[in-house]
Amino acid sequence: VQLQASGGGLVQAGGSLRLSCAASVRTFSRYGMGWFRQAPGKEREFVAAISWSGSIYYADSAKGRFTISRDNSKNTGYLQMNSLKPEDTAVYYCAASTTYAMGTMLSEYDYWGQGTLVTVSS
Repeated sequence: VQLQASGGGLVQAGGSLRLSCAASVRTFSRYGMGWFRQAPGKEREFVAAISWSGSIYYADSAKGRFTISRDNSKNTGYLQMNSLKPEDTAVYYCAASTTYAMGTMLSEYDYWGQGTLVTVSS
């Protein structure tokens, strides 16, 4: 399984970005999917997860601002990010899990995308 994350870029504080994660597998609907991020000098952290059935879980930092979704017909997941803050600056990674519906830990995911950089200027 290959995951291709895209949609990152430079945005001003308060702006929005939509990240996409395209999966190279037709059975994408059977995978739990998550988004993580890694800021410079920090560990990779959980952002949001969506199960194969559409159940959702967010990190506190994402609640109310980010929306995770998926389109199984397109084998693609999304992360809509609104009201972006400079502290959201990071490389964002998508991941897929064959076992966990809404994993929050790195070890719960089997496949990872290459990451897409989000930079939020103040």
